Amino acid sequence: MLAAFSAPLPGAAGARQELRQQYDPIIQACARQFNVPADLIHSIIRAESAYDSAAVSPKGAVGLMQIMPETATQYGVADSFDPAENIKGGVKYLKDLIKLFNGNTAKVLAAYNAGQEALKKFHGIPPYAETREYIRRVMASYPKPFITGGVPIRKFVDASGQHVFTNDPYYHLNGRKNRD
Repeated sequence: MLAAFSAPLPGAAGARQELRQQYDPIIQACARQFNVPADLIHSIIRAESAYDSAAVSPKGAVGLMQIMPETATQYGVADSFDPAENIKGGVKYLKDLIKLFNGNTAKVLAAYNAGQEALKKFHGIPPYAETREYIRRVMASYPKPFITGGVPIRKFVDASGQHVFTNDPYYHLNGRKNRD
């Protein structure tokens, strides 16, 4: 009987996929801006809120990326329920954690879930069951042990012969539009 209540609702996966697609342009833009892999951002949102922009945790974390009010303030998020602001603030925080933990995925995720102080206190990933399960869930869809830049740097020679380095995959198309 209890299994009926915990089973996913029919169509829930389809609805989640629609929400994923709805937020993907914001996620892709933040991934490019902060050089954080979009797949990682999606994995965190899926684990944190299942793409529910109105989600609020018992501990007070809010929105898609479940950012705490103090973190929201620190990263300039005025409205944590606004998907674009929430994702941008969460990705900025994530970028700082990636730098702090040298891209070690498990440590970055542990810090995102339990806080940086917990990692300092335990000299690594804390023994919290919730945090270890969180790491497992996120890494099930983002299995890379290290987080590298989310967007590759491209090099090409433009029409004037200058060498161009960019992380914008559409740079050459945008330049062509401006020339036409």
